[in-house]
Formats: sequence, structure tokens, C-alpha cells
Amino acid sequence: MDARFTAEQDEIRRTLRDLLAKRCGPAELRAAVDTPAGHDPALWTALADGLGLPALALPETCGGVGCSVTELALACEETGRALAPSPLLATTVLTAPLLLALGTDAQRERLLPRLASGALTAALAVPGPALATALALTCGNGGIGGNGGQWAGGGRAGGVQARRADGGWRLYGQADQVLDGHSAGLLVVAAHTGGFARSRTLLFLVPGDAPGLVRTRQTALDATRPQGRVQLRDVPAELLGDGDDDSAAVLTALARTGDTAAVCLAAEAVGAAGRVLELTVEYVGRREQFGRPIGSFQAVKHRLADVYVQVQAARSAAYYAAWATAHGETVGGLALAQALDALRGAAAAGIQLHGGVGFTWEHDAHLYLKRATGDELLFGPVHRLRAHAADRARLFEAEEAG
Repeated sequence: MDARFTAEQDEIRRTLRDLLAKRCGPAELRAAVDTPAGHDPALWTALADGLGLPALALPETCGGVGCSVTELALACEETGRALAPSPLLATTVLTAPLLLALGTDAQRERLLPRLASGALTAALAVPGPALATALALTCGNGGIGGNGGQWAGGGRAGGVQARRADGGWRLYGQADQVLDGHSAGLLVVAAHTGGFARSRTLLFLVPGDAPGLVRTRQTALDATRPQGRVQLRDVPAELLGDGDDDSAAVLTALARTGDTAAVCLAAEAVGAAGRVLELTVEYVGRREQFGRPIGSFQAVKHRLADVYVQVQAARSAAYYAAWATAHGETVGGLALAQALDALRGAAAAGIQLHGGVGFTWEHDAHLYLKRATGDELLFGPVHRLRAHAADRARLFEAEEAG
């Protein structure tokens, strides 16, 4: 394994950091999250047209750049530093890989070039708080497989249900925590079909302007990660793929997408943790108490040294996970757990060491703590990420056998 970044990878990081410093400072960030979409369309256009971020990990045959998950993770590290609200996670990390893995040739040709160009945004809609289970990051009631349970509805009331009608499909139900679900131009909806006799989970394509589709932006703990409620009232939908019998392929694609998403989320969290640590070090260097900077006190030095070690360890784990995922290994969940731990620790230390100003709305420190907490609610929590990784590795079975 060569741990050095290539010149191209370093250029991606540098260029993106420079752009975000100019276009997504604290004032621009707060203005963006207050818009109906929850992000700045002009910034998204700059990220797509100028830097090609939505196309990074898509193959060239689909209008992409053909890079690996490593380049996408490095880009996410920079967007995490700035807490940049954008459709990158929902569109590029969560949705595009599913279209690439499961879509028919016609669906890929119709949709992926538009996603790669940034002209079309997309969102993955799963029922309730089941996103982490659907992506096989945490165990559902499907055992070690992770996402083989009844998270899409299981034939009962609730969730999202699909039925055949007039030669097509109709969806009804609700998903309450859909990243960018209120603004995305395309929804990829996970729905249950077949009742109890042929119970299975399939994915469906729903245009953002479909009749019977009602979308509402939700108030979220982390305003930089906008979420929407998606209500489907007998909505016409297109099956993703060319057959409705291969639920196993859907669950496999979701699990693979989940591992890639975990890597990108880990990189995001590492970027955010590194930035809030920088802000804290800068503050304690200029804030004086008893006639000297508080950063000169030994207790403060020890606290920040501990945070620094935690952040650097999480960064190493995220980089290794990106490399490993590109080579077929699945360690993203563990890297995400370590990165979320690091972000929560760095944000908590930042708020405490900033004193009374740290928890106010006017200061940026609280935004990083909300990102850490919000990501744990959506994709964790940390102890379940680690427990699922142990189950997949059959760690405790091996110990018992020994």
C-alpha cells in the first residue's frame, strides 16, 4: 500500500479548499441553510461545472471522470471542513451508485450523465429512521446481513408500499428523514412489495414533479444537512432495473453503497473535526485569562493534544478505509465510527474551551457539534456501527469457538 497522495489528488483538495474558502464562509453558509432548498444553487453549479465533483466516481462511459472512492472521499473531507450544504452526499454518494449498479442501460443513459453534470440532483428515500439499516451500516432484524429485515415496510402498515397497476407501479406511504428529499429532482424510493407471500424490497424512480408526490422540508438538528418528508399518495413510479424478482441484488447494491457512503461520511467528519480543532487552537491562543493566553495552561494543552491525536487517528482510519474500499474490502463502518467519535470529541472540546460564546448561535462551534450529533442519529450510533462490524467479522463467534 502506497499511502502517498498523487499530484491529482492533492490538486483536488487544494482547489476545492480554495473555492469553499471563497464561496462558503460562515456568512454564506448561514444564508444557504436558510433558503428553501437548504443549499446555494450557485455553489453547487461551481462545484459541478468548475470542479466536476458529481462526476468524480462515475465511469467515463456515463459522463463521469472515472476516479475511485478515494478522490470522492478527499472531496468530502474538504466539504466537511466547511460544513458545506450541497447535494453531493445525497446525489453522488447515496444515489448515483445505485443507478449505476441496478439501472438498465436505458436508465443509465438517461440519468447518469445528468447526475454527473450536476444538472439533476437525486435523493434516496427509505422509510422512517432506517437509512443506516438499509445501507447495512447497522444491524436490522435481518441478522448479520444487516439490511435483510423488514425496514421498508415488511407488508405491514407504514413504510412505503408498491403495487402493480395498469402495467406499471404505484407507490404509497411516507419517508420522513430523506436527505435533500424536499428539493431533489429525482427520488430513488425503497418500497416493499409482494405482501407476505413474496415479500421483497425494490427500488423505484420517482421524478420530483410526479403527481401525488408531496414534499416538505423538515426542521433538522443539523441545518447544514437538510432533510425532507416525502409523502407518496398513489404515485406512479418506474422500477429501477429490469426485473422485480431480484430483491437480493437490491440489498447487495444498498450494502455496497453503504460502505462507500461510510467512507465519505468518515472523511467528512474528519474534515469537520480538523477544522473545529483549528478554530479552538486559534481561540485559546488569543483569549487571555490572568494575564496570559488560556492556551498556555497545561490542562488546556493536554486537552487539545488528546483531541489532536484522536483526529489524526480518525483521519488515518478514513484514508485507509478509502483505499481498502477501492480494493474490495469493507471497513467503512469502523472508520465512520472512529471519525464520528473524533468529531464529537473535537466539537465538545471546542465549545467548552470557547467558554460562554461557544454554545451561542452566533458562533460556529455549535454547528460542528450538531453535525456530529446529526450524523450519529442518521448513520449510527457509534456503538451500533461497531457492533455490526463485529457481527460481520463474526468476531465474538471466533472468540467463543476459541
